[in-house]
Amino acid sequence: MQAAVAAGASRLGLASIDSLSARDMGQYIDHTLLKAEATRAEINKLCLEAAEYHFASVCVNPIWVKESAKQLCASGVEVCTVVGFPLGANASDTKVYEARRAIFEGAREIDMVIQIGALKSQDYNLVEDDIAMLADAVHREDALLKVIIETALLTDEEKIKACLLSKSAGADYVKTSTGFSKAGATVKDVSLMRRVVGADMGVKAAGGVRDFTGAKEMLMAGATRIGASVGVKIVQNMSASANTNY
Repeated sequence: MQAAVAAGASRLGLASIDSLSARDMGQYIDHTLLKAEATRAEINKLCLEAAEYHFASVCVNPIWVKESAKQLCASGVEVCTVVGFPLGANASDTKVYEARRAIFEGAREIDMVIQIGALKSQDYNLVEDDIAMLADAVHREDALLKVIIETALLTDEEKIKACLLSKSAGADYVKTSTGFSKAGATVKDVSLMRRVVGADMGVKAAGGVRDFTGAKEMLMAGATRIGASVGVKIVQNMSASANTNY
């Protein structure tokens, strides 16, 4: 787990971003397919692409974890799944069960949604305890926990509080969005989240990253992981701009 955190939490500077190869860029991408209508064939294609382009993970719904883990065995690509998704309103013990089952079936990274309504009600103990229960369950299995704060629904003050609670509860990353709300990641939000959590925690920008330019902007703002359904396009854009083959 520590190596994975280090890989995600060491913020890139502008110079190092400009010197990234397309292959390096792949290591910052969670290749994502969370549509309800995703088919087995589409999930299999996602896994094949993730292995080819050396992405950090595939991010799939829990029903596809076991099959994805089997397909990606020994590929170096992790399987990530979502918990309490997309509303975050499940009871904490339900989220813990979801996480444990997913890890048992092969997931190594868990993206959970916070109790958004509780945060907006200023019930901070509930929010922090919810995250802490997941962090304990996930870390016992040497996996990673990313906390989705759903920035589109929060004020800046609430975004700051959500990041602080995630950090104090022991999460490995804060993540902007589910991709199912009013809007996705913005450069402004990623920059804010990075300033709040500091250098020793990962920041994942998800939702609305559509090409290499957008991905680069997120990395420059402080993201250390990109959640996107267009991972192949991002890497191919980068190869084209550098006039090199992947």
